[in-house]
Amino acid sequence: MEEPFDRRAVRRHRDRAARRFGEHDFLVRAAAERLADRLGDAGRTFGTALVIGAAGGILREATAPFADTVIEMDLSLRMLRRPAVTPGLVASEELLPFAGAAFDLVVSALTLHWANDLPGALVQIRRSLRADGLLLASMFGGETLRELRAAWLAGEAAAIGGASPRISPFVDVRDAGGLLQRTGFARPVADVEFLDVTYATPLKLMQELRGMGETNALRQRRRTFTTRGSLVATEAAYRADASNADRRVRATFQLLTLTGWAAAPQTQPAGPEAERPPAAGLPRRLRPA
Repeated sequence: MEEPFDRRAVRRHRDRAARRFGEHDFLVRAAAERLADRLGDAGRTFGTALVIGAAGGILREATAPFADTVIEMDLSLRMLRRPAVTPGLVASEELLPFAGAAFDLVVSALTLHWANDLPGALVQIRRSLRADGLLLASMFGGETLRELRAAWLAGEAAAIGGASPRISPFVDVRDAGGLLQRTGFARPVADVEFLDVTYATPLKLMQELRGMGETNALRQRRRTFTTRGSLVATEAAYRADASNADRRVRATFQLLTLTGWAAAPQTQPAGPEAERPPAAGLPRRLRPA
């Protein structure tokens, strides 16, 4: 099966976004805050933590209070280039360069949705965790940018008589929990939250996505420049479908938060009547839109 994402394009987009990422980082900050909440609920300190996706140090800052050592990893060297306060390396979430049982905690914010083989990436993360280690990861879900997806389809169809793929195929929330279970995680939980954000114009939204490094990296994307007619028609379709009372346009971001534990070694009960107490896990949450 053909891989959906051009990983070189993903790297280029992150490299380009790195210089001014702090101007467009509010969604990563929102995701990191929610992951920090869950780390606080875990009620323990972790030894060595791996942060997948440097994002200007945002996730490292959120993770540091809960871990003795934090190691950052990113596909983009430029995302790692800043005054270094933690060890960091350039590597792909699709091919983790670590021995098994290297970490007590792995956290990731808004990067795993670019993996061509997400189940394979999750298997590698589970193998990198020590017994009773924790994975906390947030990614965009299937309802993300639904307004922009519909507007591009309508706009390009009106302007040039056909549409090219523009928005990534994100993970469906109904599949997320099962995905954790199939890749070997214990006590899998998938939470969902909707963030509705408004922008002055559809073009401002597109500029925000570019500043985040979240622009189109699909292999099947059109490689020519977008025509002015397509852009104008897309903006008109967006405004017609998703404008509010003050003429701003809304954009939906669906955040999926995945929680999974590496299974602890099994122990033999002390006697026939003995029962092992359930291991403490993170509480399941649902935060409605």
